[in-house]
Order: sequence, then structure tokens, then C-alpha cells
Amino acid sequence: MSETITRFAPSPTGHLHVGGARTALFNWLLARQKGGRFVLRIEDTDAQRSSDEFTRAILSAMTWLKLDWDGEPVYQSQRLPLHREYIDKLLSEGQAYWCHCQAADLEERRRKALAAGGKPKYDGLCRDKNLGPAPGAVVRFRGPEGGETGWNDLIKGSVVFDNRELDDLIILRSDGLPTYNMAVVVDDVAMNITHIVRGDDHVNNTPRQIQLYRALGAPAPYFAHVPMILGADKTRLSKRHGATSVMAYKDMGYLPQALINYLARLGWSHGDQEIFSLDEMKQVFDLSHVGRSAGVFNPEKLNWLNSHYLKETPPDELAELVWPYLEPKGYARPDGAAMAKIMLTVHERGKTLTELAEKAEFYFQDLPTLDTKDAAKILTPENKALLREWMEVLRRPLGGGEFEALLRRVAEEKGVKPGAAAQPLRLAMTGRTASPGLDDILSILGPEKIRKRIEALL
Repeated sequence: MSETITRFAPSPTGHLHVGGARTALFNWLLARQKGGRFVLRIEDTDAQRSSDEFTRAILSAMTWLKLDWDGEPVYQSQRLPLHREYIDKLLSEGQAYWCHCQAADLEERRRKALAAGGKPKYDGLCRDKNLGPAPGAVVRFRGPEGGETGWNDLIKGSVVFDNRELDDLIILRSDGLPTYNMAVVVDDVAMNITHIVRGDDHVNNTPRQIQLYRALGAPAPYFAHVPMILGADKTRLSKRHGATSVMAYKDMGYLPQALINYLARLGWSHGDQEIFSLDEMKQVFDLSHVGRSAGVFNPEKLNWLNSHYLKETPPDELAELVWPYLEPKGYARPDGAAMAKIMLTVHERGKTLTELAEKAEFYFQDLPTLDTKDAAKILTPENKALLREWMEVLRRPLGGGEFEALLRRVAEEKGVKPGAAAQPLRLAMTGRTASPGLDDILSILGPEKIRKRIEALL
């Protein structure tokens, strides 16, 4: 059996979006599960829309997601001589021909065909004229005029096209560049690609490409067309539904393992299991378990997964991940042990790294940002007096569990519940009424910061 070789072939005309990332993931999993190779090919032949910036962004996103590729990235723009060699082969064998039809004439003939109840396909005017190169001329593939072209899709099952529905495909444009369908077939043949996993928006390209494989005397790879990702309104996922770029999710504080886990489960299943590491997915991935229905992107499900992975991340690692979201604000970073201790107090209190940074920010501020609405409700004369008492009793460091005993005693003396006795102190320490446990907060801040914050609030 030949080695399984898959590829991911993005165009550097934009950032890597989540749909593309899922396609890359499925190709990566298939190759790794089979012990094969995963190739990254940058399809940068559209010089006007492609950019080095987008290429770097795609490579960065793939690296962040830990979808490593075998060998160096392949750049399609460097393979144009090979594409032209294969086009010349088809011309010499009579499987392609030069077409001199001009765009305006083509449009007029298509309009007349539609008006007569026909199909707006190329009418084959130049098919048998035996023309040669000329300014503005293109090369067309001589497709079969009858019969069917089909394949057994590894996700969709049997797919068949009537060849009469397909016109003679342009394979070389008038500017001398190969078209998409020709370039990808040549590259896939030359790179020995055995499996092509891609979005089902490519289904209409597949019969044309299969015909090109046959004309070149090359075996067609296995095809698997993955359903689209939809937004909540069941339309194709786009910016109006929220972020679609992989790196935008990184910037918002999502972990790569959470996004990968979510994208894998968005259309693929393995029993009832929801949480997978990349290694686990690699062991059990099977294209036959990819559904035929479109997946609906659910941000809440992604948040749930991200929250799970945040809780599972060791505090010292979490500190390294959260700090980049705090550092731009100019805060001084505590030592490693103190930073890890802070993370322990907040790691279950947010769904993203940005939320954790926001929840922990009061630790790093000289004085916490005060929620004025909470302050107006809580700073009664009685609670101001209570804060002065707290300032006296908290002049020394407290041992483990000592604050809880102290809180119960103060609450009993004041004839209030412990929560009520703690609220003005919590407001002074954090600027808000919801926070991690006060015992931990007081231990981390220390007596000097405690006194300073109470005085400032008073």
C-alpha cells in the first residue's frame, strides 16, 4: 500500500480562518493517523491578491495550532514552469487546444444560449480549428462530450456529474498563468498526493480535476469533501457572526488546544467523547465519522472547552500565558511563585486568557479600579467604621485559615452575616464585590498593601 500523503493548500490572500484550519486539521489527522506525510503548499499564483504578510500569518497560525507539516512549505508560484510543461503535454497530445474567442463575444454567445433555453457554457467554437498561440488567446482542456465523471467521496459517498454539463475548461489564461484547476492537479500529481480533504465548495471542481488526472495518465487521489461551517443563522460563517480568523481567537485569549478540539468536533465524532488532545485524535480519527451535514459554530461550546483547558493548565504555565495580556499595561511582574499563586485564585473564574487577566488585574494595580456603583451601596457609615476595624486587625500577616476565624468573630460582634462583614473589605482590596476568596487575596497582597487600599477607599 502506498504512503498516505495529504496536503493543505491555502491561498495567502487573507488570514487563516477557522474553516481553513479545520480542513488543515483533518488533513493533518489523516496523515498522522496513517503514519504518512502532511504537506503545506502555499497557492500564491494570484500575484495581485497574495502577500508575504498573509503567508507569514498563515504559517504562524499553523504553528500556533501545532499542525506541523513535513518538509519545507511549497510555493506554487515557484512551480509555474512545471505547470506549463504539463499544459504543453496536453496540447501536443490533442487533449487541449488554443482558443481565440474574446470575452465580449463569449458573453454574447452565452446570453443567446440562455435566451434559447440552453446552458451558458462554452460552445466549442475553437475546439477543432487547430489554432496556435495569439495575443489574448487561452488554452482550453478538451473535455469528454458525453458520459459521466464520478467518484466515491470518502464523506459524501457516490457523486456523479453528467459530462454534458461541463464545458471545456480554460487551463492557461491569456496572461500565461495556469488556472486554479490545472495548477492544483499538476502539483498534486507531482507531489504524489493520495488524499484530498477540502471544503464541499470544491465539489464542482472535482469532476474537472478528475478528467485532468485521466488526461495526464495519473491516478486520481481519494477525495473527501467536508461540509461548510455555518453561523447561528445557518448561513456560511462570516465576519458578521464574529471572529473568523484563527489568530483573532488567539488574541481573544483562546488556547490552541481548545480551538483544535472544538474544530475537530465540529463535524466529526468518536462516540460520546467531547474532549480530545491532538494525540488522542490522531489515534482514533476516521473520515467515515465526519458528518455530511454542515456544522453550526457555537461560541458557547468553544468557551466551555476553553474554560476546561484553562482549569487543566498548571498555574506556572498559566502565568506565562496570561502575562502578555497584562504586560502592555505597564504592571511590574511578580516573581514566579507569586504569579502562580495569583493564577490559582482566578483560573476557574474566566473562559479566556483575557478574562483571567481582567479578573487578576486588581493584584497588579497600585490601587484597584473602583466600581462606583458598588461603592455607593456599600460605603455606609457602619461599613466605614468596619473598614477602620479591619485596618487595625490586619496589620500583621495572617496564617492559613486565620482570616476565616477572624471574619466569623467580627461578623458575630457586629451581628451580621460573614458575607456582609467581608464586603467592604473585598471592595477595598479589589474595587468590586465579586472576587476570589479574601483569604487568598489578603495573603498575596500583604499588610502594607491592605492598609494602603483601605485608607484609599475611606
